[in-house]
Amino acid sequence: MRRTIRDMTIADLPAVLAIENASFTQPWSHVVFDAVVVKEEAISLVCEEGLETVGYLVADMFVDVWHIMNLCVPPGRRRQRIAGDLLEAYFEMTERRPHRGHTLEVRVSNEPAIELYRTYGFVATGVRKGYYNDNREDALIMWRDWEGTSA
Repeated sequence: MRRTIRDMTIADLPAVLAIENASFTQPWSHVVFDAVVVKEEAISLVCEEGLETVGYLVADMFVDVWHIMNLCVPPGRRRQRIAGDLLEAYFEMTERRPHRGHTLEVRVSNEPAIELYRTYGFVATGVRKGYYNDNREDALIMWRDWEGTSA
C-alpha cells in the first residue's frame, strides 16, 4: 500500500491522539496538538497508508536549533520504516532553512528509538536526570549537526 507523508491538520487529531494515547504513559493533550498544528514555525507531519494514519512527527525551531518533540508510530506498526520515512521527510523540510542542528530527548530505556536516531546521525550528548514525570526516568539528549553549507 502507498505511504504518504503530509502536513498534519486539525482533522488528523483524533487519529493522532489515538496513537499518542496507545503509546505513551503521559500522552500529549488535544490542546497541545492544537497549538502545534497551527504554529507557523513548527513542523507537524502525519504518515498515512491508504486512509489509516500510521505515525506522526512534531518538531519546532528553538532559536537556531530544530527540536524533535514527538515521533510516534502505533505499537502494531513499528519496525516497518514508518518512523524512518517521517524522519527523512522532516530532514528534507528542515535542510532548506539554515540552523545549527537537531536535538531531541528519548527515554534511556527506549533502545529501539535510540538505535533509530543513531541510524540517522544523532549522537548522545548528555542526560536529563529525572526528565519523565511518570517514573522520573532519565532522558538521553541526542544531537545531529546541520549538514548545510552554513549555519
